[in-house]
Amino acid sequence: MPIKVRKNRSEAPPPPCALTECMAIIEGAWAPNVIWQLRGGPRRFSELRMDIPPISAKVLSQRLRELEQRGVISRHVLATTPPTVEYRLTPLGSELLPALNAIVEVGHKLKLAGFHAVQRS
Repeated sequence: MPIKVRKNRSEAPPPPCALTECMAIIEGAWAPNVIWQLRGGPRRFSELRMDIPPISAKVLSQRLRELEQRGVISRHVLATTPPTVEYRLTPLGSELLPALNAIVEVGHKLKLAGFHAVQRS
């Protein structure tokens, strides 16, 4: 006997879906980590590489470009010799911090409950 499919009673999200839009910003590999590291203030590329040791220079560069294009971070070239570039969160990027904090809290609870993240290869 087939099981009857129940009707979804959730309110339909307005197009485009706000959840999808938000997740698209933080879905890239290491994007949440970059945002997390910038919460304390401006950081240079080399500082971010030290903050997130497993990230390659290529991936960090890609994430920084993507986050800048999406309006999450801003890139500032300082008039030094040689030129120095700093990255910082925009007001939109700062609005993502409570969501990332909530994700971290849930992560702690999952870890205490014995759940572990699947390792990427």
